[in-house]
Amino acid sequence: MTSVHDFEARQIDGKPVSLSEFKGKVLLIVNTASECGFTPQFAGLEALYEKYGSKGLTVLGFPSNQFGKQDPGTNEEIGAFCTRNYGVSFPMMEKIEVNGPGAAPLYKWLVKEARGILGSAAIKWNFTKFLIGKDGQVIKRYAPIDKPESISADIEAALAA
Repeated sequence: MTSVHDFEARQIDGKPVSLSEFKGKVLLIVNTASECGFTPQFAGLEALYEKYGSKGLTVLGFPSNQFGKQDPGTNEEIGAFCTRNYGVSFPMMEKIEVNGPGAAPLYKWLVKEARGILGSAAIKWNFTKFLIGKDGQVIKRYAPIDKPESISADIEAALAA
């Protein structure tokens, strides 16, 4: 696999989607959780999607229950929560694992392409973010503490590239 466009995922309703559909767009891929201290970042992610979506940004949320069991619901419950509480209109994918032997192939690739703090590959917590360029390559990885609004300049640069 040489770019994000080589992968497939499943939308939160179970429908498969080829990430090649996003060729020419900038992606922000985020592992999410509904019961985390960072959950309010859904609002910031939605604000980015609303501000830059028409310019070519797509946010993709991937729920994961691997950190403190902070996303225990079904895909249906997670989708309803995101819409009801944060007005999420960006694509949410089905719940996946982001670490370990059961990690989704996309996440195995992402962590190889962009290491975390001190060169670690593993996702450390919910709301780790990956900015992907129009060519499907990882531009940058952001820590959970990095608020969505703090990466606007990087998104603008990726959209302009």
